[in-house]
Amino acid sequence: MSELKVLGACPLDCPDGCSWVVTVRDGEAVGLRGNPAHPYTRGALCTKVNRWLERAGQDDRILHPLRRVGAKGEGRFERISWDEALDEIAERLGSVVEEFGGEAVWPYWGMGTLGYVQGLEGQAGRRFFNVLGASAHRADMCSAAGGAGLELAMGSAGGLDPEDLAHARLIVLWGTNTLTSGHHLWKFVQAARREGAYVVAIDPVATRTARQADEHLAPIPGTDAALALALMNVIVGLGAQDRDFLRDHTLGWEEFRERIAAFPPGVAATITGIPADRIVALGERIARTRPTAIRATQGLQRHGGGGSALRTLACLPGITGDWKLRGGGLSYSTSGHVPLNKAALHRDDLRPGPVRRLSMSRLAEGLLDLDDPPVKALFVIAANPVASAPDQNRVRRGLARDDLFTVVLEQFPTDTAAYADIVLPATMQHEHADLHDGYGHLYLAWNEPAVAPSGECLPTTETFRRLARRMGMTEPALFESDEELAEQALSGGHPYLEGITLDRLRKEGFVRLAVPDPFLPYADGFPTPSGRLEFRSETAAALGHDPLAGYVPSGEGADAERAERYPLILISAASHFFLNSMFGENAELRRRADGGPVLRLHPDDAAARGIADGDRVRVSNERGAFEGTVAVTDEVRPGVAATTKGYWPRLSGGANANAVVAERTTDLGAGPVFHDTRVEVAAVPLR
Repeated sequence: MSELKVLGACPLDCPDGCSWVVTVRDGEAVGLRGNPAHPYTRGALCTKVNRWLERAGQDDRILHPLRRVGAKGEGRFERISWDEALDEIAERLGSVVEEFGGEAVWPYWGMGTLGYVQGLEGQAGRRFFNVLGASAHRADMCSAAGGAGLELAMGSAGGLDPEDLAHARLIVLWGTNTLTSGHHLWKFVQAARREGAYVVAIDPVATRTARQADEHLAPIPGTDAALALALMNVIVGLGAQDRDFLRDHTLGWEEFRERIAAFPPGVAATITGIPADRIVALGERIARTRPTAIRATQGLQRHGGGGSALRTLACLPGITGDWKLRGGGLSYSTSGHVPLNKAALHRDDLRPGPVRRLSMSRLAEGLLDLDDPPVKALFVIAANPVASAPDQNRVRRGLARDDLFTVVLEQFPTDTAAYADIVLPATMQHEHADLHDGYGHLYLAWNEPAVAPSGECLPTTETFRRLARRMGMTEPALFESDEELAEQALSGGHPYLEGITLDRLRKEGFVRLAVPDPFLPYADGFPTPSGRLEFRSETAAALGHDPLAGYVPSGEGADAERAERYPLILISAASHFFLNSMFGENAELRRRADGGPVLRLHPDDAAARGIADGDRVRVSNERGAFEGTVAVTDEVRPGVAATTKGYWPRLSGGANANAVVAERTTDLGAGPVFHDTRVEVAAVPLR
């Protein structure tokens, strides 16, 4: 009996980007654990990924190509060969391109894997679609709004190294549930606490993380920028601003100071629902505590004013001067510091000309409303948009079109796969090679395949190599190996990549970017047009936005007229047991997630509707409805209904929270507005 330890990396849409070790015995993966040598992972995985190998062996895993034999949405398929699948795809795709042009094809990449070879970062197969002249896919579902806002203020969404939270003396966890969505950061929070740091959580819900903090503030969803401006008002009122940093490293301070003056704590209290004295107390704490670290992640920016919220939040450490201190500043995503060569991976130079860009978070619009040309072929890659995209009912109607040819690359029979004409079986992470970073740390990792692919599953790269051959394409770039693709990603020549080669990554498993130590990316300037933190941005003005950072009210959340009909603001945050919609089919994790949607309501809101703890309820607006079990608790603030995302509709009564979410976009970055949704809740009569 032979046993191997194979180094790899978790592929999931999580900031922690864990390094892992697969134990292989006689060609079978029999164990998986976090890599104890990785400074961020430190031997631990999460509740979800601990069940990875169990999930890989589930009976419902898709192991062979399938052709639909029932109506779209029924999920009835027959097994076919790879040759049959490729022949049919090539014929149907060729017909679409000949009649409607390449832009009638939409490659829809999701967050099922973030890899640079197999996944979203590299958009595996993008070279194939470029040669075809397909529409370009805009992956805006996750962090687009916040990233756009931070780029206007800072020139980059990259912030402080999350590991440096250990050096902070005040940590503000703003709109982020660390213990659920990136729990490896918590050890650095705890290290800071051992040195006397104070931890504040700002979240409309008393999450796992908020309950562990020293203090919790619960603002009305979508009002975070108003709170940030009020905190800055308190700091400036105390004369605690860092005048040297403001003079040397910021732009537009005097104008921005006037904006701050318009948000005293009393005004912000009315907007945010947080008592003025608590705003004053936190402002005073920030004013006197250096360094202060703010950790803000994706949940904060999923409303109509989400881009402006992050833009404004980035200004706060500019006023206190925390950007120059180790352990100070804002942490959102480290992706802005990772200089991998995406242009070399994507090869957009292979396109025959300019192409239209289609938004991931506006799938229903793309399938139902577009013409010139309409979308006639859809490739869904590592995505389950029926479960994950806004306006679920319209998404279904779009996918049900008889004239839409849909190919889904998948591992499991998702709600989306049920609408496919052809389903192609995809490998899982321990079965293929890939290159990864983590958007919550500064390490690169190589994922070495530990075992052979299951059944007839293929890596996504190989699927598109075969399809390119079947369609008679001859461009050499379409047939490069996974290792060649990884080497091209590492080829940019940036100083942060010095000494990092594929050979080294394969030997060591992971390597930290060659950043300075300590890493203070904005101590001496910012990658903005002015080289300064821009309270005032001419770029914003040129794009038609307010040149000054500030508070932009949310859409539905701030709509008083709509509030008469739908009084509750719905938040559908990350689940502790699913990753987006991944793991939503795992029986044990579904059981631990209460089997179906749970809706948390404040006692006052429940009493006003005659709802008791444990009742079955219907959550609805004019777009649709879903059902769940209510938990009456003061862990959610009045006026808010809180649930979690990731439930598969077909396993949860036919719908999840996205049935009521609008296909609108944010003020900056055109991201989705999952947390900007007004609903009403009513008890479901006993049947």
